[in-house]
Amino acid sequence: MSKNFLSSVIAASLGFMAHAAQAQSQGEENNKSQQAFALDPVLIVGTPEDVESLGGSATVLTNEDLERLGYTDIQRVLRQVPGVSLQVEDGYGLRPNISIRGTASERSSRITLLEDNILIAPAPYAAPSAYYFPTTGRIHAVEVLKGPAAITQGPYTVGGAVNLISTPIPTSAGGQLNFEVGTDSTWRGHGYYGDSGEQFGWLAESHIWRSDGYQDIDRSNGDTGFQKEDYTVKLRWNTPRNQDGPYHQVDLKLQYAEQDDNTSYLGLTDGDFDRDPFRRYGLSALDTFDSEHFQASLSYSIEFNDDVALNITAYDNEFERNWFKTEGIDLDGSANAQEFSRTSWFNVIQAVNRGQSLGDFTAAELQAILEGGDTAEGSIQLRSNAREYYSRGVQLGLDWAFETGALQHQLRFGARYHRDEEDRLQRNSTYSQQGGNLVLDDLGLLGNAGNRIQRAEAWAFFLHDTIEYERWTFAPGIRFEAIDQDRVRYETRASRTDDPSRRGEANVRDRRSNNQDVFIPGVGITFAATDDLSLIAGVHRGFTAPTNQAGVREEKSINYEFGFRYNNGWFNAEVIGFYNDYQNLLGFCTNSSSRGDCEPGDAFNGDAATIAGAEVLLSTDLSNDAAFGLPLRINYTYTDAEFDSDIADTEFFGDVTAGDPIPHIPEHQFNIQLGFEQERWATFVNANYVDDSCVFASCNEFERLEDAFTVDWSVHVQVTDDVEVYGLIENIFDEEALLGRLPYGARPNKDRSATVGVKVQL
Repeated sequence: MSKNFLSSVIAASLGFMAHAAQAQSQGEENNKSQQAFALDPVLIVGTPEDVESLGGSATVLTNEDLERLGYTDIQRVLRQVPGVSLQVEDGYGLRPNISIRGTASERSSRITLLEDNILIAPAPYAAPSAYYFPTTGRIHAVEVLKGPAAITQGPYTVGGAVNLISTPIPTSAGGQLNFEVGTDSTWRGHGYYGDSGEQFGWLAESHIWRSDGYQDIDRSNGDTGFQKEDYTVKLRWNTPRNQDGPYHQVDLKLQYAEQDDNTSYLGLTDGDFDRDPFRRYGLSALDTFDSEHFQASLSYSIEFNDDVALNITAYDNEFERNWFKTEGIDLDGSANAQEFSRTSWFNVIQAVNRGQSLGDFTAAELQAILEGGDTAEGSIQLRSNAREYYSRGVQLGLDWAFETGALQHQLRFGARYHRDEEDRLQRNSTYSQQGGNLVLDDLGLLGNAGNRIQRAEAWAFFLHDTIEYERWTFAPGIRFEAIDQDRVRYETRASRTDDPSRRGEANVRDRRSNNQDVFIPGVGITFAATDDLSLIAGVHRGFTAPTNQAGVREEKSINYEFGFRYNNGWFNAEVIGFYNDYQNLLGFCTNSSSRGDCEPGDAFNGDAATIAGAEVLLSTDLSNDAAFGLPLRINYTYTDAEFDSDIADTEFFGDVTAGDPIPHIPEHQFNIQLGFEQERWATFVNANYVDDSCVFASCNEFERLEDAFTVDWSVHVQVTDDVEVYGLIENIFDEEALLGRLPYGARPNKDRSATVGVKVQL
């Protein structure tokens, strides 16, 4: 990014802010017809009512929506949003794989993921895979932004953004205690308390969640569960609302989370899955994931008057994880950790599925190893996938409501400077399987599985205007991203650990870098045909930054949407068609999304692709009786996602022929939620269907996922004004389905589970 261009942008931004600030003296006279607003820096959409005038499609799930079923799995929450698809992995949503309108789903790396409007992936530019995800049980509301309005959020604009809203500071002294227990020795405790005075507010919150898991490991007394703890503190200072002059507010948020879970990449062969989908091979008995996450953010907001508001937020996210897990087997003979010739477990399991040999081993011999048979010394590789991340920056948001003649404007300007880093210092160790147990043979040298740092630095700016004229609303906008990325790989040697001062050029193995400057325009148009019916259309550029790998083009597309919204106060309907025309669809190699043979961090050009579909959202209350309610909510998504050109075999997409399906995108999905509400009790049923899909474009027999139909049921009883007792049964009909084949083998959905709890208002 040129310094002259950056200087021009900053100068223009400062000029814009100065001009907007002048509205303080002119706004009351010129803008009396404008609706007063207050800038809320944690929101990207607003209320469900705000969606009606948005220049693009969006969905807001309020706290009331979340409490109806009481889900703690973000995947179950997001099934209520049309256009969203998910790749199941752990069954609890600890590390969800989220796709919006056909974007790649692995680790939610192609959507802009935020908490309180702050980028929350460990390193959203340098390494966007979301190995950290906020705990759903402490989330207050969820916003999903799609279409041309999504250019206000970046850097991923093809599909859109998911913003998770944390518990707000209460307006008066109060809080809540929530405790629940369930199957698989699962329990969860969540509590918060806070208060707001005229000039000071605070909140303290704790969330603890534990489970033994729903799978069983061969020949092991260990469980497959997890424990996760979250602690949050929020402080707010503000000037009195009724004083003359601008309103000022300062917010501080501190959040800490730690997680330990006994999860694995290793799945099952199809034959073993059919016999017992909830089994895990003893080869994964040592697999564990440990992590710590810390976030600090400081925000300053000023409302100059009813029409002009400014927010500046500084944020820092730090994340450390170590996923110790089995990676593969050496079929060529024993080896030490430095000379290991790995065959991934994905290829082993696929060979067994097809009844084929692999190396010198027959399918039966490979199956015997999976069953616990002895192996040669040093033949099994386990990796300590230790990584440290940081993500920090400063962002600015300015809202300005004004009129120019007959036009009413809601102008938004945003700017962000961001830096992030992923630091890998990983170790491969070799084991053998003896008597059904794993035995350590060679610890291996620290750094032999990855000794590298990759960084990113980015400037981002956007300008977005919502212009109202009679029955028309025009929402043009443009985003600019300047991204510099680089990677340094160090030699495999102990010096990086034993002598940090030698972590310089003498240790460097190689370097690579990639830079990108891009303009991302978009426009949305809404026409209020009647008081109840609005027609909407929009077009915007989709963009996903490439990695630091030279020669890899950025992912880009032209995205269109069109449809209508209808709301007569009793019945709400939204029907939107979308068409994403990719000039280049990127595939990023990760251990979780490939056959396990490519280099993590590498990228693959998928060339042209087309994703077309339709989203339907209907909601109403079927009751005409004031004594009870029958809320009904239906959403349906149709997606036709396919490649437009032939691509030679890659480790990510497979061997592609034009017309092949894009992996992990189901054609049909629907979710139906029906409730019965009275003054003191309520019950809700949620039914969800997901069509089958493929994990690779070739989509042969052992690369296909099954369709699934699951039903959940919740009951809430208000015992007193302050005490509620509730229960939830998930997957009430105990549907078993093969919903994942990556990373290494067939994986199930979670079986039937039940939870009971009590909620006390303080």
